[in-house]
Amino acid sequence: MKACAGADPAALAVLRPGMLTTVQDRGRHGLQHLGVVPGGAMDQIGHDIANALVGNPASAATLEITLLGPELQFAGDALIALCGARFDATIEGRRVPLDRPVLVAAGSRLTLGRALRGCRAYLAIAGGIAVDEVLGSRSTYLPAGFGGLAGRALRAGDQIPLAEDSAHLARERFAVLGPGIDLGRGMLSVRWFAPPLTVINQAGREFAVLPGRHHDRFTAKALEALYQSSWRVSPDSNRMGFRLTGPKLETDGKLEIISEPTCLGTVQVPANGTPIVLMADHQTTGGYPKIAEVASVDIPALAQISPGEELRFARCTLEQARERRLAARSVLAAVMRSIATEYAR
Repeated sequence: MKACAGADPAALAVLRPGMLTTVQDRGRHGLQHLGVVPGGAMDQIGHDIANALVGNPASAATLEITLLGPELQFAGDALIALCGARFDATIEGRRVPLDRPVLVAAGSRLTLGRALRGCRAYLAIAGGIAVDEVLGSRSTYLPAGFGGLAGRALRAGDQIPLAEDSAHLARERFAVLGPGIDLGRGMLSVRWFAPPLTVINQAGREFAVLPGRHHDRFTAKALEALYQSSWRVSPDSNRMGFRLTGPKLETDGKLEIISEPTCLGTVQVPANGTPIVLMADHQTTGGYPKIAEVASVDIPALAQISPGEELRFARCTLEQARERRLAARSVLAAVMRSIATEYAR
């Protein structure tokens, strides 16, 4: 395969953008008091593992790919990893394995179709995506139009800048992993893989929630509905929040609150009684009553729920949430150590 004529060897060409493909990293933290939310990858575990598989730090930027994937062309050799949602990914008709490092040749066209399971995948490239930082992060913040590539989702014809030495890094890092296995079409990979930790296999997955600030101001009927009902993610959900369809949640009377800070995972209930789970690009403050808070350990898996899919909430205590978070961190740390060991051979 040949690279595009005149293409920057340290660039990635967007031939087809997909439904919503954006540059994301771990977000911009410590600025919410100034009206700037952290944002960043919706599924940070998928993002972190993808980076580790190509030898990048977790802070490196990846492409977040939503539901319908893009078609991309690499001007130079590249070491890539695709983690998170299960996409049918191919290069010239040859399947690209997920959850492992793959060396692709200059000129390769990576095509992703629809998500087969899950909602968001993360494409990491050795050396990272080299867009400029804004407020300490390369993440795209769509509501305000900054960060990433011109503050927006990718478009056909875009050239995504990569690290200047990305092709050299690709060959150098893959050489450490061994001769690899030939997948055809100029692709080389390895026999091992990282386990997917956030993609949901069963329908109606339960997510742990803690009582929110205004939990006790909702009626007994509303609280029963919150914990006993199945909720469906509405098609008008996005990176700011997941709108849920199901029973209407009523308070014990007229509830007016002063606008106050919100956070990732807050479950707000507007006057219409339809709950909204705030996600990565949520507003910094809100005036809707907060019935619950999704446990942080469940946020990455929640980010993989597609519009139209169902979920349930299970009440938990702060101690239970803490124990689950520690256990999840231990599993992730073990995965990261295993990947690091392969690079240390």
